[in-house]
Amino acid sequence: MPLSEVRATVGRFISIRCATSTTIIAMITEVSCENQPSSDEYMATASVDLLGEIFGGDRPKFQRGVTNYPTIGDAVDLVTAQDLRTVYAPSGSDQINVGTLQQDRSVIAYVDVEEMLSKHFAVLGSTGVGKSTSVSLLLNEILKARPNLRVFLLDVHNEYGRCFGDRAVVMNPRNLKLPFWLFNFEEIVDVLFGGRPGVPEELDVLAEVIPMAKGIYTQYQNSDRLGLKRMEPKSVGYTVDTPVPYRLVDLISLIDERMGKLENRSSRIIYHKLISRIETVRNDPRYAFMFDNANVGGDTMAEVISHLFRLPANGRPMTIMQLAGFPAEVVDSVVSVLCRMAFDFGLWSDGVSPLLFVCEEAHRYASADRNIGFGPTRKAVSRIAKEGRKYGVYLGLVTQRPAELDATIISQCNTLFAMRLANDRDQALLRSAVSDAAANLLSFVPSLGTREVLAFGEGVALPTRLRFKEVPVHQLPRSEATIATVPSVSAGHDMHFVSAVLDRWRGATSHRDVPNDPSISDRPAARVMTPVEVPMLQPSMGLDPDRFSLLKKPLR
Repeated sequence: MPLSEVRATVGRFISIRCATSTTIIAMITEVSCENQPSSDEYMATASVDLLGEIFGGDRPKFQRGVTNYPTIGDAVDLVTAQDLRTVYAPSGSDQINVGTLQQDRSVIAYVDVEEMLSKHFAVLGSTGVGKSTSVSLLLNEILKARPNLRVFLLDVHNEYGRCFGDRAVVMNPRNLKLPFWLFNFEEIVDVLFGGRPGVPEELDVLAEVIPMAKGIYTQYQNSDRLGLKRMEPKSVGYTVDTPVPYRLVDLISLIDERMGKLENRSSRIIYHKLISRIETVRNDPRYAFMFDNANVGGDTMAEVISHLFRLPANGRPMTIMQLAGFPAEVVDSVVSVLCRMAFDFGLWSDGVSPLLFVCEEAHRYASADRNIGFGPTRKAVSRIAKEGRKYGVYLGLVTQRPAELDATIISQCNTLFAMRLANDRDQALLRSAVSDAAANLLSFVPSLGTREVLAFGEGVALPTRLRFKEVPVHQLPRSEATIATVPSVSAGHDMHFVSAVLDRWRGATSHRDVPNDPSISDRPAARVMTPVEVPMLQPSMGLDPDRFSLLKKPLR
């Protein structure tokens, strides 16, 4: 070896040649030298972790774990590039190339797709270390290796819209149709009460009338001719959580009917408040994706699930759910519905069509603190983590605060990609989650560079420090085009610019159509009195360098 490569330092691999024609691969975890003499020749001591063995022969093969321990006197060398290639050689066709080893850039780092997906995986790292880019890289490689795998990505900051090109369908509040009757009781209560705990008296009324409203709707659908004797709604047998359609008109009339029978004024106020809550949410334009035309077409559950989870895929097996435009009070409920439906569809279809469910910023939905967040969302994510693999529903977690994530959920992720983490609590949680002998590698976590990652677990041959490969420009998440702190000189901010921004702002919370919004291109043109043309509400194709000049264009 050239002298520059002979560096027996922490993190390097060594090989121990045993008499039984096997080579043990170990990693240096500590190097020390005391009372160093003035001459060039001296003795240093190194501690190592034994990781696995290479069995000799014409076709050497690596396996994890050690069956024959070395004895005193066995020769020790730094690992050669050939040995590293043997260790990291792809063991089957189901491997994806994610980058190169930090120790030797000529050796490609492969990840086993089957092991990584079927036993769940997590990408952990602080803000700005290349986490989103890594997720884009991993998912693009997974889609190449498994073109028929369906992927559902929760995109919290609307940054992945352009990363997957024609293979993904981008959804946001403008084009999503998620009828309110698909929400279970806990979820619809969360929507009606704006994320606050429900009033017990009102909840009792709701729990009583929702099953009856479902029964009434079913009777409407089943009555072929007028004058048919209607059954008692209670005898239909629906529970408050059965995902069948009902109409808000029926729900309100049932509550109103009960209120009319009451003589006590204080009791009637409870019913009156409940009706006004339902009316307020129904008339709020931000909730249009739930309530607008929710009953058009009758029972549309099959169409909704088919569109959301890409069945059939039609060449676009991936769904990107952009959450940034949803009302903050309803995001948790929406995520809960999506997780629950993904798991239940896998359960009742016996896992025939596998789905990878990726949670960006996972600590927001499945917090370790039971008092934070929405319980049903945590339960839904936890259920996928614990039982999903049996039904073909796999989980990918992405988070910058693993310590705030429910420990049960992260313990189910058997492949971990740890990028730079500065927080002590996050590092401690990572240590408890890594069961490998190379837990000593975790001391490198605070000093990892951008795009550098420590990979542990079932998906990789050995605990590995690797560098993710470069991602093509068209696959970079939008946050990579970071907005500079120095404003553009050509922007020329004036009153027209401010007016345009305000128009866009108001458009998000009003029924008025926003010009230049692709989701309304197929509607009849509406006359909109605005001084300027405004950009689309939820841009999914990254930041346009000419975005300010667009705001200043006059209306044609």
